[in-house]
Amino acid sequence: MRRSVALWGWVLVPLLPLLLLGGGCNEDPVDVEGMYTIALTNRENGCNFNDWVEGDTTTGVQVTVTQSGDSASAVVGGAAGTWFDVSLGSREYSGTVSGDQVNLTLYGTRSTTAAGCTWTLNSILSGTLTGDTLTGNIRYTPSTNGSPDCATIEGCVSRQEYNGVRAPR
Repeated sequence: MRRSVALWGWVLVPLLPLLLLGGGCNEDPVDVEGMYTIALTNRENGCNFNDWVEGDTTTGVQVTVTQSGDSASAVVGGAAGTWFDVSLGSREYSGTVSGDQVNLTLYGTRSTTAAGCTWTLNSILSGTLTGDTLTGNIRYTPSTNGSPDCATIEGCVSRQEYNGVRAPR
């Protein structure tokens, strides 16, 4: 009997911090819903996009975020939304909110082909909400058909930083 108690103690003691903290559950999501005016700054262009200049900025991008519990979606408006439609095939991100962290993905549907390589472009938005300000990064990365002709873009990442302010509600 002692052996059994000692064994359970050996198993439970390392798990105690997780049990006391609720098993590592995510924090309740903050309310990120609203209309944001975003400023973007181009950073590294790992995918060698045409007309991408590091340090260039775009301001006044309208993004509308909706939320239900820990699920969220964001729709890019205006000319930037049109760019997303043409380049990626959609202007709508979807994903989750955990605590003050937002993680949304837009899976591209518009395919491009060069030689034997076919790919779509995905966009991953991650950020932190502080008050009414959302800041973070947007990463663009291709999803390829795995052809050897894709070697120059496989795993590449181009990144933008953003800063957005939510309109009063």
